[in-house]
Amino acid sequence: MAGTALSAAVLSVAGALAIGLAAVGGAAVTAQRAAGAADAAALAAADAASGAIVTDDEPCALAARVAAASRATLVECAVDGLMVTVQVQAAYSGLAAASRARAGPPEGS
Repeated sequence: MAGTALSAAVLSVAGALAIGLAAVGGAAVTAQRAAGAADAAALAAADAASGAIVTDDEPCALAARVAAASRATLVECAVDGLMVTVQVQAAYSGLAAASRARAGPPEGS
């Protein structure tokens, strides 16, 4: 009987650890997805602002479309000349992962 109780306890602890690790892993994936979406959105908007790509969209509208393609939401977008700064959010289990990115020509050019 003691062996059965010990086995049940070990299985319960292992199950709890597995669920916890799955939640942490999912949050880490969401944070990386938000970072990638922010990078892509900032680069697309900077390309649109500089005229490197031909588009009918404003730079921030293009950034919102690119972020949405990555299942993220554009929260903030600022265009200063050819420099673009964006902030996006991606959701995971009711929590939000936010990421910022900036793109444009190198400083001093």
